[in-house]
Amino acid sequence: MIPDPQPSAITHIRLLAGHAGDGHPVFEVLPARPLRSGVFELEGSPGLVLGCAAGDVLRVADDGRFEVVEPGENWCIQVPGLGRLGPESFAALRDAVADLPGLAEAPPDLRFAVVTVGRAVGLPTIERVMDTWAAGLDGVEWWFGNADQSVSPA
Repeated sequence: MIPDPQPSAITHIRLLAGHAGDGHPVFEVLPARPLRSGVFELEGSPGLVLGCAAGDVLRVADDGRFEVVEPGENWCIQVPGLGRLGPESFAALRDAVADLPGLAEAPPDLRFAVVTVGRAVGLPTIERVMDTWAAGLDGVEWWFGNADQSVSPA
């Protein structure tokens, strides 16, 4: 088999995260690799969008709604910042998940964090690590952003 001389370039896709109080759609822009028209492999886990994780193959509509057509091998764990995440708490999260192995990411203002961990790690282990980390922080919550990989919210 001859290798593809030009592998698919990474692009960015816009996924519907929900709607603001005034009814306007809210989108999250994520890196993805185009596979065919309207179908992409997600290269990063979302911090806001529910229902997908890095490695999932998505069919994306023009309005940002999507369907997971092939689940990947990762869990997406979302942590809303709500003013409770600081550089020290994020560094502790990054260190805690690194041993799983996992990857913790956040924007510079730490308004949220997202963790990508392989499904092979197992839910009990992930839950123990996340609960231990969150126990040291007042009011911090976390959840699996792709526990139900069906269709994005309307």
